[in-house]
Amino acid sequence: MERETRSDLKILVILLVAAALLLGAALLLGGPVVETVTAALAPGVGIKDAALWAFGVTFVMFVVFAVAAGDGLIGEIQYMLLGFFAFFVIITLLIAWVF
Repeated sequence: MERETRSDLKILVILLVAAALLLGAALLLGGPVVETVTAALAPGVGIKDAALWAFGVTFVMFVVFAVAAGDGLIGEIQYMLLGFFAFFVIITLLIAWVF
């Protein structure tokens, strides 16, 4: 029983250290990243810049979808490609319109 408690405490300490390191990295690197993003978006975003942002958002979103699909990825690739281009166009136009 005591070994389980010690292993649980070790896991908790490891998770807390990892969370602290992640928070520290976010605080150190977050400022320049936020400054760059706000500077890029300050004058307004044209359709070319919106396309770049939309491609990044769509790519990350579909990587998450592909990981969640698991073994069904090969059979669903044609639908994912159509969905990718549809999301890309819609997100590009929405980013250009809103920003």
